[in-house]
Amino acid sequence: MPFQNHPIPILEYDADPSAVFLPNHEQNGLQLPERAVFAFLGDAVEQYAKAHHAVRVSEFVSISKTYPFYVLEAEGQQICLTEAPVGAPAATMILDCLIACGVRKIITGGSCGVLEPMRENAFLIPRKALRDEGTSYHYLPPERYIAIPEQARAAIRKALEQRHLPYSEVVTWTTDGFFRETREAVMCRRAEGCSVVEMECAALAACAQFRGALWGELLFTADSLADAEHYDERNWGRDSVAGALGLCVEAVLHL
Repeated sequence: MPFQNHPIPILEYDADPSAVFLPNHEQNGLQLPERAVFAFLGDAVEQYAKAHHAVRVSEFVSISKTYPFYVLEAEGQQICLTEAPVGAPAATMILDCLIACGVRKIITGGSCGVLEPMRENAFLIPRKALRDEGTSYHYLPPERYIAIPEQARAAIRKALEQRHLPYSEVVTWTTDGFFRETREAVMCRRAEGCSVVEMECAALAACAQFRGALWGELLFTADSLADAEHYDERNWGRDSVAGALGLCVEAVLHL
């Protein structure tokens, strides 16, 4: 399919898998394990790597921060472990690099805001994401939603159920505009069936689908937009960070 021009640039699409430079152009033949945990969990990723004697095998160097690539062993399997940066463009760059270096099965963990009344630190599995960001449109043709593969969702369900943890499956609103979640937009997204909001799910799902990798995400609830007149950041879901990372490792072993 040739490049598709459109008066609105974000609605253009080019299915050509090649590019001027490829996502592994700085990795010098790095070969990573098939499984990876790619987590929006900050310092907990490095702490987990150290606690589980993971080996730092490479890194993704951005202009603002370096993101180490670790490899650890769990149940006889090697797993790549990497921190994910917030925001769809930055996160997708690193995911694309991981896939180019051999990763094929990925579980991501991170927090989300709630659009409906929902307790903090609840575990959720997105089943589809509203594509209200820009990055996914560079990987797949324009559509309103992207579905998350059932195989990945089943692996996350299994990890949660083995720990007897309650969860829900949800539709998420992926947006680039953290400070543009207006009252009207929140009401419209809620009416459409979105119950949570975050910044990367649609883009990561699109990248993985385009590259032929299997990807899914475990979310936990953080701040609340359920009352548009009284925004509540709560405690940003911090009580779930360590537990979510362990669950992601367990889930990726089920893929």
